[in-house]
Amino acid sequence: MKKIAIGGGQGFWGDSPDAAIHMIRKADIQYLACDYLAELTLSIMARQKIKDPSKGYAPDFVTRLLKEAGRETFEKKIRIITNAGGMNVQGCVDAIKAWAENENLKGYKIGYVTGDDIKDKIPQLIADGWEFPSMDTAGSNDPDGVTFSDIKDKIYNCNAYIGHEQIQKAIADGADTVITGRAADSALFLAPFAHEFGWADDDWDNLARGIMAGHLLECGGQGAGGNFMYDWRSVPDMEHLGFPIAELTEDTFEITKAPDCGGLISEQSVKEQFLYEVLDPANYYTPDVNVDLSHATITQKGENRVSVAGIKGKERPDTIKLCVGYHKGWKTVSMLSFAWPDAYEKARYCADIIMKKMKERGMKANDVHISFIGLDSLHLGVADKSPETIARLNECVMRIAVFSEDKAECAKIIPEISPLQLNGPQGASFFGGRAHVQEVMALYPTVIPRDALTVESHIITV
Repeated sequence: MKKIAIGGGQGFWGDSPDAAIHMIRKADIQYLACDYLAELTLSIMARQKIKDPSKGYAPDFVTRLLKEAGRETFEKKIRIITNAGGMNVQGCVDAIKAWAENENLKGYKIGYVTGDDIKDKIPQLIADGWEFPSMDTAGSNDPDGVTFSDIKDKIYNCNAYIGHEQIQKAIADGADTVITGRAADSALFLAPFAHEFGWADDDWDNLARGIMAGHLLECGGQGAGGNFMYDWRSVPDMEHLGFPIAELTEDTFEITKAPDCGGLISEQSVKEQFLYEVLDPANYYTPDVNVDLSHATITQKGENRVSVAGIKGKERPDTIKLCVGYHKGWKTVSMLSFAWPDAYEKARYCADIIMKKMKERGMKANDVHISFIGLDSLHLGVADKSPETIARLNECVMRIAVFSEDKAECAKIIPEISPLQLNGPQGASFFGGRAHVQEVMALYPTVIPRDALTVESHIITV
């Protein structure tokens, strides 16, 4: 019975390539899929490309992963699929081509998929009457909800979550590596499964299996004991954390990991990732299929091996998710630390001093957020602020974050922080250097008609 194994080699831009390299060298896999893109990553890449047209992709895919283990993937015929192209697919392809030429890898085929970047199509869609409904405020009567009209002149990027079809075509055309921009994370994994097993584009149950295989692998280490809430202490050898591998046949679906590495594949670790980012288990929408995982089963089959079954699929949606990154305003974040005794009281007192000074200076901020690291910066309103807890604090860091649409308003607070080392309660310590005003990029999630996209596959040979 034919079995195809795909390794999940990357969870985000900046993730370690160690697990992927270990899989290439130790695991019996035919494909490696690497997810580099979170929602705002593309906005960061868009800003980079504006400053330098050669940038805008994830260079570490080439400088770290391919440089160290790319030759082995070519020799072992392990094919790589990745969305490392980000906002500059061509730039990423050029970098891979230069690497392959330097390695003298004659015949190395680079596939790439274009069409997710639709910023130039926005004016026509507006003219056609498309309203770009917000997925954040859809059905809401919130008067402060941002509309597309509010942001259309502040946009950095507009990227659609494309599906698996053109990735699959590049694989069918013999690509050793396939580069995309904003492909849906799970589509990177579905494409090779659909290619190998010959699944039709309306074979909803099998497409759903392939999507959920990708869903369990797309976050890298999080699917193998990393970020494990159930029992993180039970995860062995976390300094050598392995990433998950999906093994599928026409009838079976199992998750495992490479030998000789750390991590954990268990019912609990798989269940945590299984439900991650799933809003409605009966209707998990992707560009390729509407997945119903509400009756799925997850069963331990052996050490570091779990079986998944009961996944069903329904017809894919008529619309495609679109992530729009835009300029929202400016922020600055300042901090002062205080030691016991009375750490919180002193930190609170300094925050009050600063806000009084800002009132005197006439600072007009859209929002000011004050929190105390070590007490409530993560738990906010549900933090334990009982007198007993506050009295036991060994240390406390006052954090003031200011947001404004006016850059100059953010800057007003910066010179008021460091003087409090000597001009406020005793024990203040200034660290991290003088704060800077930083741009705030925000995300507007929406949908567009599927037929608004023109997605194409290309291939070059070194």
